[in-house]
Amino acid sequence: MQCDNFINNAFVPSAKYISKPLPASNGEILFVADSDAAAVDTAVRAANLAFVSWSKTTHGFRSKLLFKIADLLEEKLEDFAKAESKDQGKPLSLARSVDIPRAIHNFRFFASYILHLSTDSSQLDGVALNYVHSYPVGVAGLISPWNLPLYLLTWKIAYVHNNGCTCVCKPSEFTSLTGYMLCSVIKQAGVPPGVVNMVFGTGNVAGNALVVHPEVPLISFTGGTKTGEVIYRNSAPFFKKLSLELGGKNANIIFADCDLEAAVTTSVRSSFSNQGEICLCGSRIYVQRQIYDSFLYSFKQQVSKLVVGDPMDPKTNIGALVSSQHLEKVLSYVDLARKEGAIVFGGTRLDLPGYFMTPAIITDIKLDSRVCREEIFGPVVTLHPFDTENEVVRLANDSEYGLSASVWTTNLGCANRISRALLVGTVWVNCWMVRDLNMPFGGTKKSGLGREGGKYSREFFCEEK
Repeated sequence: MQCDNFINNAFVPSAKYISKPLPASNGEILFVADSDAAAVDTAVRAANLAFVSWSKTTHGFRSKLLFKIADLLEEKLEDFAKAESKDQGKPLSLARSVDIPRAIHNFRFFASYILHLSTDSSQLDGVALNYVHSYPVGVAGLISPWNLPLYLLTWKIAYVHNNGCTCVCKPSEFTSLTGYMLCSVIKQAGVPPGVVNMVFGTGNVAGNALVVHPEVPLISFTGGTKTGEVIYRNSAPFFKKLSLELGGKNANIIFADCDLEAAVTTSVRSSFSNQGEICLCGSRIYVQRQIYDSFLYSFKQQVSKLVVGDPMDPKTNIGALVSSQHLEKVLSYVDLARKEGAIVFGGTRLDLPGYFMTPAIITDIKLDSRVCREEIFGPVVTLHPFDTENEVVRLANDSEYGLSASVWTTNLGCANRISRALLVGTVWVNCWMVRDLNMPFGGTKKSGLGREGGKYSREFFCEEK
């Protein structure tokens, strides 16, 4: 299959294509447009031209189009789920139950949200009434990652569309298929030409061309911290608005008074969903010493029952990692843990067509190990005992990252104290991955800058006067 660029509501062939192996196959290849700066410029010019009229459309008009996209996507849910699984390596059951339904929800949420906006006003006593006017910035550059391809791409498109901006999207070259398929849905829904454009290619060519384009005033990026640093540096001369949602090394904090069964079951899910290839996965698990052994035993028991294999098999819990390079990277951390004397449960390569490994649980490892400090982004977790609240806050915050954390306790006071003390963008209490699109989403430290979601997206994609 071939993924061509989508510019001005037309599919445009590329001079070159990237050959991308599918992660759970015997050499099956997807050909993805390898766009250059000229292709990006063509897309930006189309988006700029469309912005003149699109920015003046009513909220009601945009809302109807968003609802229409959601309805069409829902009709094609199974096709999109199969494509997402095939392209990314995740279990079909996960794509069918989470990724595609969430993409549909993104459009419906913002379709409704746009109908209930308000603005601030202030009365200067006896002198004047002042009010704030928000207006769309212009062409948005949207760069989305390979782990949740449609889920996160639609989140960006929906609120750009909502706020009256036009956009040029650059999905990851590793997982471009559902982004390509979405273009046909957008056109079928009646979105005007140039409002949503899609260019495919590598980050250092197509992505960078979008970042440094002088007629793209803002960039929304989700991906790795090193890439975020490059975007931050390269965009600086243009003073662009930036939203960077970057990596994470998230802590799960398990107190002795928790519902142990729920904590174990959810920690398994938060550690290994999507092969651990989610920026919000909990990769550092801190367990209060009184229940450490019980937690570890139950955790291992549940993990040992996870089925790794063919993503299309309904019994599969963990699919293939996204690429051979990424598999080698993840396995190198497991090898490092063994060399440092840690106890490793699992973490072995499987002899299957594609890029498969068993989930790894690592204990008795030094806290200053690279395994504990660097983002691995795979099915690998470390477990550590702790004694007190102050100790676990110090351990959890001792990281370059600050994206999210989960806290497990039945003590409301403890939950509030820990949540306030953690230097992260999102804290879940007795749950994980409960996403409310009204809430601000983003990270601290090397997990990024800026917030998106609900009114925070409006603040980012609009200017005020």
